[in-house]
Amino acid sequence: MKIHELRQLSDVEIRTHIADEQNNLLDLRFQHSLKQLTNTAKIRQTKQTIARLYAVLTERENTKQSAQ
Repeated sequence: MKIHELRQLSDVEIRTHIADEQNNLLDLRFQHSLKQLTNTAKIRQTKQTIARLYAVLTERENTKQSAQ
């Protein structure tokens, strides 16, 4: 997902996406260790998606704190 798409989601939706992506990353790591993963770039992409999700959450928390 692109960052502008993630910014349109609510906090609850972002947290559910984080949980889903972390489970997906765990599955990818298992597949990689069992030599079943053909496209190893998916691991990197999943990590980047998780980082983007956390970045959006942090961004929102910082704007809430600066507004107070």
